[in-house]
Amino acid sequence: MTEVSHMFINYLLIAAGCITQAFFIKTEHEENYKTAVFQKGLASLMFVLIGVLAWVQNGEQPIIRTIVIGLIFGMAGDILLNLRFVYPENGKKIFLTGILAFLIGHILYLKAIIPLSDGPMVPTVIGALIAAALLAYIFKTMEVNIAYKVFGVFYLGAVIIMTCIAFSNALAVPDAFRVTYAIGAVFFTLSDIVLIFNTFGKTTKFSLRITNLTLYYIGQVMIALSLHFLL
Repeated sequence: MTEVSHMFINYLLIAAGCITQAFFIKTEHEENYKTAVFQKGLASLMFVLIGVLAWVQNGEQPIIRTIVIGLIFGMAGDILLNLRFVYPENGKKIFLTGILAFLIGHILYLKAIIPLSDGPMVPTVIGALIAAALLAYIFKTMEVNIAYKVFGVFYLGAVIIMTCIAFSNALAVPDAFRVTYAIGAVFFTLSDIVLIFNTFGKTTKFSLRITNLTLYYIGQVMIALSLHFLL
């Protein structure tokens, strides 16, 4: 595959994903939840395919394989988080299972990028402190079920530590892969923070839902796209 055709396919996947994501947001707002789940899964498939394309081009690099598997868990998490609206009687269990899928994805992301760091301890400690401060604020100002608290500690800790390590890697060696990945990680973290405040805050706003979903999708696309700079 030539470099031009490679880039063209990526652009097509990004465009298809963004359009599908926009339709998903509209459909979900109209409370057509079954169709929304399908659209969400399809939109997520686009960023997985961007990663798979990099894997096909150079699957010998363990970092590519690991991140692509993380993207697949992200897609599973996407589908599960929206299935809770289709099956509200099991909403809590489905939501927590979705968070678990995302947590596994972030652990895989961490596994991929930690070897790139000369000193992961400092960004890990910084990330843990930021996560602890944010969790303390959330638990103090919002009513959060104990199960959500337990999952929240591990999940938010993982995503913020992953982002801090990615940011540290980009500062140390600002190549295209590390910078693109770090930008994606930052967008991902911001989307999760918006999701938490919109889900567990006093009021749920559609504008914040749009913000959450947009930041998230950009984040995952950037992480998937970063793999192509390793080819």
